Amino acid sequence: MKKDIVEVRFRVAVKAMIVHDKKILLMKRAEDDVQSPGIWEIPGGRLELGEDPILGLVREIREETGLYIRPSVPLSVRHFVRADDQIITMIVFFSKAIGGDLIGLSEEHTEFDWVDLDECKGKINPFFYKEVDVLRKLNLHNLIDL
Repeated sequence: MKKDIVEVRFRVAVKAMIVHDKKILLMKRAEDDVQSPGIWEIPGGRLELGEDPILGLVREIREETGLYIRPSVPLSVRHFVRADDQIITMIVFFSKAIGGDLIGLSEEHTEFDWVDLDECKGKINPFFYKEVDVLRKLNLHNLIDL
């Protein structure tokens, strides 16, 4: 019996609010990116089908930044539809950079910046204001160790 090919229109994505020396890592998307080109965001991406969210987050951050992170608590779970009509459930984790703050950019981003939380809203895309507010409210960015 022949099986039909099914198009997957739903994906899980993971992002990280990465803290190092009480600063948050922001990344600028490439101008030729099909999804939100040129915006300042937090790193992360879509999981492979069946991939564990924590392991997928560590993989995505390593691929996009070269950093090793220690994921901690989820800050939010968001649901939205991308411009290409893909339905996304996104989990944003509070994470700590371990082993330094040297960044190696992938082709997905053109710039990065370590920004004080108080200056974050002046740079990051408004979509992520919710996570900035949660981080500030819980005072997590001031924690030394997770």
